[in-house]
Formats: sequence, structure tokens, C-alpha cells
Amino acid sequence: MKQNTPPEELTGKLEVDKPYDEAAGLPAIAASFKYVLRGTGPARGWKALVNMNQKDGFDCPSCAWPDPDGHRSNIAEYCESGAKAVADEVMTNHTASPVLFQRYSVDELIKKPDLWLGQQGRLTQPMILKPGATHYVPIDWSDAFQLIADQLHALDSPDEAIFYTSGRTSNEAAFVYQLFVRMFGTNNMPDCSNMCHESTSVALADSLGLGKASVKYEDYEKADVIMIMGQNPGTNAPRMLTPLETAKRNGAKIISVNPLHETGLLKFKDPQSPRDMLFGGEKMTDVFLQIPINSDMALLKAMCKLLLEEEKKSATAGQSGKVLDQKFIQQYTSGYHEFVKSLDQFELNELAAQCGQTVAQIQEAVDLFKYTPKLVICWAMGLTQHRNAVETINEIINVLLLKGSIGIEGGGASPIRGHSNVQGDRTMGVWEKPKPEFLDALKRVFNFEPPRKDGFDTVKSVKAMHEGKAKVFFGLGGNFAMAVSDTNYTAEALRKCKLTVHVSTKLNRSHLIHGETALILPCLGRTDRDKQATGEQFVSCESTTGVVAQSHGVVDPVVNTLKSEVAILCELAKRVVSTVPVNKDSTVTIPGQDGHHYINWDALVANYDLIRDMVEKVVPGFNNYNQMVRRPGGFYIPNGPRDRKFKTTDGKAHFTINTPTHHKLETGELLLMTIRSHDQFNTTVYGNNDRYRGIHNERRVVFMHPDDIANLGLQEKQVVDLHSRYDGQLRTAHRFIVVSYDIPRGCTAAYFPETNVLVPISSIAEKSHTPISKSIVITVTRAADR
Repeated sequence: MKQNTPPEELTGKLEVDKPYDEAAGLPAIAASFKYVLRGTGPARGWKALVNMNQKDGFDCPSCAWPDPDGHRSNIAEYCESGAKAVADEVMTNHTASPVLFQRYSVDELIKKPDLWLGQQGRLTQPMILKPGATHYVPIDWSDAFQLIADQLHALDSPDEAIFYTSGRTSNEAAFVYQLFVRMFGTNNMPDCSNMCHESTSVALADSLGLGKASVKYEDYEKADVIMIMGQNPGTNAPRMLTPLETAKRNGAKIISVNPLHETGLLKFKDPQSPRDMLFGGEKMTDVFLQIPINSDMALLKAMCKLLLEEEKKSATAGQSGKVLDQKFIQQYTSGYHEFVKSLDQFELNELAAQCGQTVAQIQEAVDLFKYTPKLVICWAMGLTQHRNAVETINEIINVLLLKGSIGIEGGGASPIRGHSNVQGDRTMGVWEKPKPEFLDALKRVFNFEPPRKDGFDTVKSVKAMHEGKAKVFFGLGGNFAMAVSDTNYTAEALRKCKLTVHVSTKLNRSHLIHGETALILPCLGRTDRDKQATGEQFVSCESTTGVVAQSHGVVDPVVNTLKSEVAILCELAKRVVSTVPVNKDSTVTIPGQDGHHYINWDALVANYDLIRDMVEKVVPGFNNYNQMVRRPGGFYIPNGPRDRKFKTTDGKAHFTINTPTHHKLETGELLLMTIRSHDQFNTTVYGNNDRYRGIHNERRVVFMHPDDIANLGLQEKQVVDLHSRYDGQLRTAHRFIVVSYDIPRGCTAAYFPETNVLVPISSIAEKSHTPISKSIVITVTRAADR
């Protein structure tokens, strides 16, 4: 049987040092340049770095952190993570050419570690794995497109196809993609949001009427208090540390809530600040609440109770409204009285015990923001990947609504998203549950009837493939097989497909877990110049704060055989949906012999302005798109909550009633959360080090409290197996090394995606269907002999 999961061999080189107490500084500079220079020449690498995140440059292909609205550094408007991502794209020392696939069979490649696969460099030619073959071989672009078209046309229903999207896809490619897929006849458009911030989108849409952040970049610097929950900015969004440092020097206080002491939340030394480099960085956290995994809601609910008590004290002193913004609550919210009444069922001491804190510790945090509405609360996947994730995020909104912190300068809700354009993809219509008004706009503009039935999200897509209900998988970027939970089940699902297709820049494990026939289509990256018939093109992306800005490549592609995502999608659409008539004046069209007009897909490839003209007619907030996006720094799209306009059922922001989850573990059980190392971004592994946590030369480690290690009869650096049992089925992640770490008792942590095998496909968050990767009940045993 073919191996489904990454190789389980240990490197045998693990070194454990004391975790860092300061982020960035000279080590970050050294690491950035070392990685760039290792993969490419200094001139090419430097040209890419100095143009990254500049107003006339390209958008970082890593995280979705927003760029400063005003001044940007001319030297380094990027972080270590971004430098690694760019080095991966511009590297020229190695290419994954047909020679690589001739040298290694698929069975040989799948035995290689993910790090090795990524180090083979940029893909250069379309490749095909034919039924029964052992090796990928080159295929002509035209033949590849025709093969996909034939397979799609052979399906009994368009719903037998899955069209997945990674967050790196541009606005232009995303719009063309969803238009093509809906003209084909399905809403099966899962994307990486389903696996990360879908809980955020659901919660914010329910409570505020928009599933996006309500803050702008400048709000971080103007806040009085910033509370950071379930997030590790030093590794996952390092550029966030710059406005946090500015906020601190402006007098802001920072509350950090996390099971782990993350380096970026302790101290930050800005590599571009002479002051920091000479005199040391800025202490970041004022109050650190080290809570057990998934006890965030208990903490938030305790904060709400304390705020109400403080308001009662103020009212008794004749200062009603000093703590709670009563005017905001009365004018802009609903459900307040029901929410307040619901708090009576919870005892403050019990809530404090659930989140591992004393009432005094929680009070210390509340005291920082009880008299100011300028409160920003940030969160990431430490909150979104639990069964009760949507309710926990709604509890964040409860806190902000009590304070009147929505729609003001220096306050608001701030989800920190991962992929650089994951939010833009959703804005462009990449969604399995499109809103009726979006579909109505497509019908009005193009005069075709888009499908109305909800499509498959990521989890439902995997189940559909596994059950034989979906037969073609098309992946626009990403590493689907490794990103999804239940690794073996997902692999089995992909292998049941008739055809799997991946549009990619580099080799990854998903190319090796394939259907009966498999295609790899190499595409341009964010850094590559995109030259089409009318000249060099640019694309646009949306940041986590809702800024849409242009992005254009600055280096020549490593080979001239690559195609842009737009070109790939338009050529495929031309072969699959060329017979779907549209309005003559809806977009650029060509007349057919039957008297109807059809989309001129070739014209869209030649000039991306034409795509943006189409977007303008369909997506609200994109008026004068081509003019607005050419402004230096781009433009903010409309955001109702920022203006205290809530597109909910009653036009108001909603208080919600939520119940904390208390994990009751049996003897010998622990609660595991997945984390990322400092040498990875999502599923992309750049190295085997986690510098900030003191881990070197190894990824298969499990962080445990010293008391838990002793109670289980284990030892430091012992090799163990991790087990989960759901619905009577035992799952095992083999061969991890025990590392003693400062983590709450009963809690453990290990790296993603190696531990995805422990999460069953049916283990999902309520309402959002996000895989539960942050609260996995496990047992730990000595590793079995292999």
C-alpha cells in the first residue's frame, strides 16, 4: 500500500535550547538573508525583497497582514517569514524539471520528507501521471487542458467535480475561477478558509453582519489596550509586531492569552530601529494569562461579569456608563438584557478555575480596559479550530459590544488571517455557500443561471470523493492532502478520483497522493513578471483589514514555459464553458454563428483590466476598480461595522448567549493542539528548526508539562506514539520526541501537519465545519518497535 502520511523517521539530530525571550533582531536578519542567498543569486533575491509590500511592488505571498497605510520602509517592508516565502519563488539554483520526475518514481518521491520536496525548486513543465504509470512525464499544455475538459464533460453532473482554492490566488484569478465554475454548473468551491478562519466568518456575520475585521491598520497604533488571543504573531505574522511596538510606545497595554509563552508576545527588537538594536527591544505583554487549551470562552465570560460588576460600582457612584457604553448598547445592539441575565448562571470562581486563573488575575486584565473603549481584540487559529469556535468568537464580540469598541478609532475586532489573499478570494465569490445577491448579480451581468444549491466545503468535499460522489479534483494552489484533517482518509479520498489536477509553483505531497490520472500545471508566482499580449499585467489582493492593492512581479520567471493562473483558468474555461451564452454588453464578448455572444476568454488573458471591469459590475464596493487599485497603497472596500452599520436581520449588532466547554479528561488523557514551527508557513516547511521555542533539527516533537511527563512514566527526549480515539477508532501519529515545556498541565502541543492524522474527518466545529485541530484528546505511549 502506498504511504499516505509524511515519512515518520526521526532525524536523530534534535537539539533543545532555552526558548528565546526576544523576537526579531539580528537573528531574524541573518536568517532572512541566509535563506534568500541559499536559494538564489544576491541580485535577484535582493530585487525581490526590496520590492515586497511596496506600493509599486508585489504583495507578500505569505500572510495577509496589512501594509501600513502611510510610510513604508524602503529597505525592508517584510519579515523573516515573507523572506522565506519569496526565496522559495525566486530561487533559481534548483528546478523541479522533468528530469527530476524521470529520476524518481512517485513511490520514491512520496517517501521523501516535505522539506526535501520543497527544496527541489520551481516546477517548469506540465506533467501527467497516466493510469498505472510509476512516473510523471511531460505533457503539452494544450493536451493537458483538453484532458481536463474531456473529464469534466464526461461527468454525470457538474457536482461530481471539486474546485479547491488556496489563499494565494489573486482577485483576478479568483473571479475568473468562480465564474467558470458556476458557468460549468456547481458551487463546489471549497477553499482554505474552510480549514482556518471559517469560524470567524460565521461568527462575525451572525453578530456584526460582516465576516471581516472591523479595524484599520492605524487602529492598532491608536488603541489603548490590545488583547491577543490564540495567536503567535512572532512566527505567523511577524510584521504585526511593528504596530504593536508603536502602540506600546504610544502608551497602549497588551494582554496576551495563550497556553504557550510565545516569543513575539514577550519582547520585540525591530531590526530597522537603531534604538532597538542599541538599547534593546520593547517589552510587549503587560498581562499574560496562560490558560489551558480551549478555555478562552470561560475567560471572556468572566471578563464580562467583571465589567458588569464595575459598571454597577460606577452607577452607584453616580457615573453610569463609565465602564459600559450604554448609549452604544441601546442604539446599536440587540439582545443585551438577555445576555446579562444569562451570565447569572455562571459563578465567577468557577469560570476562573476553568481557565486556570484566579479572579484577581482576570481582574488585573479587565482593569486595563474597563474605562476605555479603545480596545482591539485579535485572534487566530488558536480560537477558530475548536468545536465551540463560533461561540467563543461571539463571546469576543460580546466584550467589544459592552465597551462600545466597534466602529471607533483604536477599537474593534481583528481576526488575523493566514494566506495573503484568502479574504480577497471570498470577496470575489470563491465560496461554496454564495449569497443569493451575489448569484443574482452574476445572472444580471452575464445572463446565465448560476447554480443555487450550496456546494461542498472542504470536509464535505473529502467525504464526497471518498464515497465516490465526486470524481474530479482541481486544486488552484495549496497542498490539499496535507492541509486537511484525517490524513489517511483524505488520501484515500483523493485516490478514488478519476482525475486530480494541481496548479502549483513547487512540488508538494498532494501531487503524490493522486487520482487514477494526475496532472501538475506549473504557474507563475507572485514575484514573477506576468507578460501577456497587451503587455505586463498586475493583479490585486485584499489584506485582512480590507485594503485592495495592486501586486506586480519584479523578476523574470525561472523558465518561459509557465503560465499565469488567469491564463490557465481562462484556457480551461474556453474549452469547458465556451457554449454558455452571455449578455452582449456584460463584458468583453465575441459573437457566435448562432447569433449569441460568448465571453472572450482570450481577451481576458491579454488584459486583466477587463477582468476588473467585470468585477466592478458584480461585487459591491469595487466602483472604478481599475482607477482605485492604481492608487499608491490601494483602497479600503466598504465595511459596515466600521461605520456602525450592521447588515444583520434587525440592522443591529447582536449580543449572543454562549456556554463554555469544559474538557473532562480521563486518567492518562491529554489535550493536544497543533502549532506551526518558526520554519514553516501553513503546510510549507522551510527547515527543521523552531528557533524561538529552542527546537533545532527536528519536527516530530511533542511539548509536554514536566509533571505530565513524570506522571505518565516518560522521560525527556523519549520517543513516543500519540493516539486519539474517536467513535471507537484508534488513530496513531508515530514517533515523536518528548520535550519538556512551559505549557499548562494536561495540555500538549505538536506541529501541523504531522498530527493531522489524529483528527477524524467528522471532528468539526459547530456551524463552521472547521476541523478541530486545536483540541484533540490523546494518550501518549512509548513508541512501538518498527
